[in-house]
Amino acid sequence: MPKRTIADYQDIIHLPHHVSPNRTHLSMQERAAQFSPFAALSGYDDAVKETARMNEEQMKLSEDYIPD
Repeated sequence: MPKRTIADYQDIIHLPHHVSPNRTHLSMQERAAQFSPFAALSGYDDAVKETARMNEEQMKLSEDYIPD
């Protein structure tokens, strides 16, 4: 696939942004709410938090280490 440049979009770049006459604009909170219940990887959040906790503990241990 050839690399695209801004020249490829010259015919549409200055067109106004489309606004639907039938639907109201969603707030940022409403847009975010559409995706919040979706969890593709159940347990992933917990795994990330546990990894962060273990790394923080390891950092604390290494900071307390004083070589002889």
